[in-house]
Amino acid sequence: MDKTIRKTRSVCPVCLRNVPARLVREEDGQVRMEKICPEHGSFRVPVWRGRVDLDRWSLGAEELAEDAGEHCPENCGLCVEHESETCCILLEVTNRCQLRCRFCFANGGAAEEDPPQQECRDAIRDIVRQCGKPLIQFSGGEPTLRDDLPELIRFAREAGCSYTQVNTNGIRLARDPEYVRKLAEAGLDIVFLQFDGTEDEIYEKLRGAPLLETKLQAIRACAQARIGVTLVPTVVPGVNDGDLGNIVALARDLMPGVRGVHFQPVSYFGRYPEDPRQEDRYTLDQLMSDISEQTGLPLESFLPSRCDHPLCGFHAGILVDLQGEMHPLGSMARAPRGRGCAAENRGYIAGRWRRSPDGPAPGRDLSDEMDFDTFLRLMSHRSLTLSAMAFQDAGNLNVERLRRCSLHVYDRGRIVPFCAKYLTEICRK
Repeated sequence: MDKTIRKTRSVCPVCLRNVPARLVREEDGQVRMEKICPEHGSFRVPVWRGRVDLDRWSLGAEELAEDAGEHCPENCGLCVEHESETCCILLEVTNRCQLRCRFCFANGGAAEEDPPQQECRDAIRDIVRQCGKPLIQFSGGEPTLRDDLPELIRFAREAGCSYTQVNTNGIRLARDPEYVRKLAEAGLDIVFLQFDGTEDEIYEKLRGAPLLETKLQAIRACAQARIGVTLVPTVVPGVNDGDLGNIVALARDLMPGVRGVHFQPVSYFGRYPEDPRQEDRYTLDQLMSDISEQTGLPLESFLPSRCDHPLCGFHAGILVDLQGEMHPLGSMARAPRGRGCAAENRGYIAGRWRRSPDGPAPGRDLSDEMDFDTFLRLMSHRSLTLSAMAFQDAGNLNVERLRRCSLHVYDRGRIVPFCAKYLTEICRK
């Protein structure tokens, strides 16, 4: 018999109306969200496949109060009920893009003109005023299509942003090393590189072009400029969920230029044109289980998100020895938890994703210089972070999770949780 394990609120995937919802554990151990819209009927969406014990993973996260969340996420911006401060904030600086990806939350390529530089500078000032010293992610569209992106990065650092990051498909970085040099000189810390797999067939299905060599060239250019690279796969069942181990192995082989892999299970908003089926859902515990099976890393290597809700993501610290063997750091890699942890969490993220300016040059082998100090220096550049963010769409949006979001988007003066900003109808009954 099915068992209700948690009550929350969600939205109707047809009209986005706020509705009561519950999480139900089925006899096979899977957990589904159930909800009813008075106008459009009932919906059931899988949110956990039972490969990891949900109760243990949730770390006792508090259930949504009965009278809370009735107005989320309508007209959402950070309010007194929001439970997390801003760790990372996304600023869209263009909607132009060279690609028309099947999955794109921002509908990149839909506009031809960029916001003026002064408008972007004003937004950065407002971000610092409202959020303190966040990690700012320049996004789009494809932000590297802006020739003045280095100027915006420099301005963000001068304005007080603690770290800077660019979310990119890597095409211009691969073709224009001089542009990469300018980004580095401006103070860019992290390149968040769209990287869906180790075979061109995967890119042809998800991005419409064979892009593997382009991605690798972008990584080489960033490594030469000493910009840290985090690989960001969108994981789609039946397309690249069998390639996760290969992505991790490639990231290991490309250290220290590559600092981590940030997996994003597919979510259905933005451009995606169809109603997702039950089997199209790829849950966080599926992702952990598949990575574990394909890499040999034990499931205990993965720890829940500590600044956001536990169901929003995971992180795992990995140490790679000189023979290429991967050793999980386990509980030593725990990030902070709870309200007020944003600044500490930014430091945790940046410390693992940034490329240290005094690290070994590309191609240098230090294995024959193994005094203790050299060993410590070498090990500091042989850590790899695996992490994930399970974005929510109108099918599985859980207001309990949304209220603890620390990944925000700047939207014309408002600071909006990511999954609220990009929420779109996905069912067309």
